[in-house]
Amino acid sequence: MQCDPKMLNRLRRAEGQIRGILRMMDKHAECKDVTTQLLAVRSSIDKVLALIAIQNLKDQVTQKTASQIMEDPEIQAALKLVMKTR
Repeated sequence: MQCDPKMLNRLRRAEGQIRGILRMMDKHAECKDVTTQLLAVRSSIDKVLALIAIQNLKDQVTQKTASQIMEDPEIQAALKLVMKTR
């Protein structure tokens, strides 16, 4: 899988957010504030997961004809993966 630089940046940003959350927790920040940041990290990771699943599906579809698409188990697995991310 080739990683889009935007995906890597998004994950690096999430990594920084997690470090920030750990600092917040060390300083006994308000539960509401920590929760808000955790939800932001989860949203960011969910977006990367969806982008990866969609790219996988695109890669599978571009290699097949229309009739092969619906019968191909790899494409069906890719579709299931996309559905799990939603």
